[in-house]
Amino acid sequence: MNIEQFREYCISKKGVTESFPFDEKTLVFKVMGKMFALTGLEYNPAQANLKCDPERAIELREEYDGLIRPGYHMSKVHWNTVELERNIPHELLLELIDHSYDLVVKSLTKKLQAELASL
Repeated sequence: MNIEQFREYCISKKGVTESFPFDEKTLVFKVMGKMFALTGLEYNPAQANLKCDPERAIELREEYDGLIRPGYHMSKVHWNTVELERNIPHELLLELIDHSYDLVVKSLTKKLQAELASL
């Protein structure tokens, strides 16, 4: 998955916005104002930080040693840095983006969840 495919998939999800809140190189994706993915545009090969269930994060890091790592500049418990253009199956990358999005949606207030559902 290249960076443009990653971006297109992220912004295709309901309620998602993209912005550069930190600097001009770090693209952040939020659902209803809460971050679920970010990527540094200067990295080659492309990589992204995605939220992940803590137990699953450990399993993924073990299975994809070096390709999925503790989140760079993020909580190492809840975030992974994922290599997008290496040997991680495309379907798994889509699943990890979905998982990150879903975790954030579940953490939204009921009011925001209802607002998202009505979009």
